[in-house]
Amino acid sequence: MSQASTSSLKAMLWIVAAGFFMQTLDTTIVNTALPSMAHSLGRKPLDLQPVVVAYTLTMAMLTPASGWLADRFGTRRVYFSAILIFVLGSLFCAGAQTLPQLVIARVVQGIGGSMLLPIGRLAVLRNVSGEQYIAALAFVSVAGQVGPIFGPVLGGWLVQHVSWHWIFLINVPVGVVGLLAVRRYLPGGDTAGAPPFDWVGCGLLSLCMVAFSLALDAPLQASHAGWNAGLAALSVVAALLYIPHARRSRAPLFRLALFREPNFSVGLAGNLVCRIGSGAVPFLLPLLMQLQLGYSPFHAGLMLLPAALAGTLSKRWIVPLVARFGYEKFLLVNTALVGASIASFGAMSPGWPLALSIAQLALFGATNSMQFAAMNSVTLKGLSVADAGSGNSLFSMVQMLAIGLGVTVGGGLVTLFSARLGEAGPAFRLAFVVVGTITLLSALVFRRLDVAELGKGRRAAPASARTP
Repeated sequence: MSQASTSSLKAMLWIVAAGFFMQTLDTTIVNTALPSMAHSLGRKPLDLQPVVVAYTLTMAMLTPASGWLADRFGTRRVYFSAILIFVLGSLFCAGAQTLPQLVIARVVQGIGGSMLLPIGRLAVLRNVSGEQYIAALAFVSVAGQVGPIFGPVLGGWLVQHVSWHWIFLINVPVGVVGLLAVRRYLPGGDTAGAPPFDWVGCGLLSLCMVAFSLALDAPLQASHAGWNAGLAALSVVAALLYIPHARRSRAPLFRLALFREPNFSVGLAGNLVCRIGSGAVPFLLPLLMQLQLGYSPFHAGLMLLPAALAGTLSKRWIVPLVARFGYEKFLLVNTALVGASIASFGAMSPGWPLALSIAQLALFGATNSMQFAAMNSVTLKGLSVADAGSGNSLFSMVQMLAIGLGVTVGGGLVTLFSARLGEAGPAFRLAFVVVGTITLLSALVFRRLDVAELGKGRRAAPASARTP
């Protein structure tokens, strides 16, 4: 490889890594700023949970379309558009004067964010040779690990020393440099014959996710029971309508045969339940620390560092632990540890020992990181080569949906308990116990894993799924 092509390759990897960093940073940087944002907008902090949910739910809905868009319009053009939309969404967020304006701006941000990682991975796949591909993806994935580490700290510092608007404005210079770099270094002209996209299937599944999220987000009061039930019913109907559609369609968004793959359905269900608790923690903890424990935004961000660092360091433990104990036993024990660590946050109160708080956060970060790695593996391990891409896309949708549901459930529980108990302190404690218990329940799902299948490698595509 010539020096010029090597330089272009390195530049492309930095572009993709920067996009991944912006996406993961924006998933976490907002949480420590919520109290300040709420005060500025004249709302209660818990009223801002749609700001988080709108972003993750938008990404969940649009991620499946990213590959088709790249095939139809070209990787460079779509990646450039993704960064541009993300930057414009960031500007709109910084300029929002009301909560509805901020939620709409976060949707715009999510449209751009939904394409940053998938299109970036695709650019690497199409332009990096086989022997360098793993190293290239490893380089890009570092950005995804750095974002959650620095997001809460950077968000807290900006809120405390500048203003909350800068948690969004910081994306603008990074995005402008990225736009210029994409035009210069990202290869173009890679359009392919894009197959027809299943817009009907995508719409049905998107309707299912949105209706389900809104059903959980609606106030849990008797006067809203009909509204909640109607949204839940709409979600179920949309999911059921997808089944006959997928049977009739020549190229459905997700083949129904995916759910006949051993452990895939179990893995999806386990992921959804388990990640509700994990998704609630980054939302609830900064609120607890600032509203109940008296921490400053920057201090609250620093307190989340042990969890992020422990999560990064523990990734190397997962392979030897699974090799020694097996997936089933590891998931049962580790799920219990994740759930217990989440529930333990309910014990935090004014005067709680700092060393104990750090230990709790480190335990959560380490076990949660290993849980994600193990769940990812058992869910996707048995898929055929032909189904791997589609299964991974559906899995990504479920992951983003679960993060949004975690915020919705966690915030809803605090609101409900606050109304019943008359004060927020006990409400936060009870909410952590409940979401920790929800995480523990996912251990019952993982007991249904087919242990024999976990020992096998990825299977070849069945005849009906192979391309001619």
